[in-house]
Amino acid sequence: MTINEAQETVDNWIKTTGVRYFNELTNTAILMEEVGEVARIMARKYGEQSFKKSDEDVNLADEMADVLFVLICLANQTGINLTDALKENLQKKAIRDADRHKNNDKLK
Repeated sequence: MTINEAQETVDNWIKTTGVRYFNELTNTAILMEEVGEVARIMARKYGEQSFKKSDEDVNLADEMADVLFVLICLANQTGINLTDALKENLQKKAIRDADRHKNNDKLK
């Protein structure tokens, strides 16, 4: 699935199953909540925190998909083409960071 296809698929799902989009502020709050879930799992799975018994069956991929879904909702609502945005962002990073990371002693 391309990013454009994902944006179209989410839009179709919202219109047919989700009834309508939540407003942008609500979706922003949901995005923060979902990112928090990813952070919580990462801290426990890869960091130094431990899982509670009730959290042992968490699904990191599913939580990341939730983040992507809400991000796509926000992009659709605000008229952002994520394919174009990502291309432009990567180009900006390529120019800005052309030598920065190569010359960073901490990364050697």
